[in-house]
Amino acid sequence: MKPVIISDPYPRSLSLIFTKQKLQMLRKSFMIITAPDKNKRKFYEKNISKATFIMGQPDLDKELLIKATKLRAIFNVESNFMDNMDYDFCFQKGIHVLATSPVFSKPVAELALGLTLSLIRNIHGSHQKFLESKEIYGLESNDNSFLLTNKKIGIIGLGDLSKSLIPLLKPFSDKISVYDPWVPNKIISDQGMESISLNKMFSSCDVIYILAAITKNNQSIIDKKLLNKLKKNSSLILMSRAAVMNFKDFYLRAKKGDIFAALDVFPTEPVNKNDPIRKLKNVLFSAHRAGALNGAFTEMGDIVYEDMMLIIKNLPPRLCKRAERETVGLLRSKPISIN
Repeated sequence: MKPVIISDPYPRSLSLIFTKQKLQMLRKSFMIITAPDKNKRKFYEKNISKATFIMGQPDLDKELLIKATKLRAIFNVESNFMDNMDYDFCFQKGIHVLATSPVFSKPVAELALGLTLSLIRNIHGSHQKFLESKEIYGLESNDNSFLLTNKKIGIIGLGDLSKSLIPLLKPFSDKISVYDPWVPNKIISDQGMESISLNKMFSSCDVIYILAAITKNNQSIIDKKLLNKLKKNSSLILMSRAAVMNFKDFYLRAKKGDIFAALDVFPTEPVNKNDPIRKLKNVLFSAHRAGALNGAFTEMGDIVYEDMMLIIKNLPPRLCKRAERETVGLLRSKPISIN
């Protein structure tokens, strides 16, 4: 009998995350049972006892997991650990809980750099004026523009996204400061960066990246108190989770017009057509598209397959991100519905 995979990857699909060749290899090595869109509880009660792997992020309480006597790993292909399963039971039973989030780090990092350069040199605004035959030439076109070179850069959250972004930033500046209460100061300093408080970061940095995961402790942590500390003409780039920032406070701060921002995520998506945030001329908008590349999704399938093959050989997974016993219960990511 082949090991059984329960396939329940919504909002992903197997055809999205696996190439045809990789999907053939998966079907050759495993029996795949597809979860239905409805009556999931009944399906899992009947089938979870057969599963060696679950590919998806279903609600799994202890009552269900007790039946999963063959289960070796749960692969969260939505890529954000959510408060929807009994993680303690999984840890006790040696069931790996893994996320495919590492595949998004490089695409997000590259777009973050692109947004930054457009923001500080107004590339997007200059392009729009040219289309409207209102272009401005030379020095006058660069009001409020500045170089990224040698600027003070602040990074909130030293996770996968930061680890891909920092090497892209270092050729521009080595003045990089980090805020992450989950990371020891020594790790930050060993990478040539400075550990810093949020108050100091917002009052001193020229460019700030918000790259933190959302937890029960940091929701709306970027509030009016911090936003009002931003220097004139400084730039704020939000690439991780919208819930980290109080958007009402952000709107009021950005409305003053003396700072700049780039946003890839929003509290409600799609953003309401009448949301006043759309009228902010000093904000560069991106519709939650930073990580959404075909190459990232097929890499997701690659790392899931490779880690499955390691686990089958009684080896530890090496490519997907593991849920950590001490921190996974603090995470508060919302499920997504758009790939």
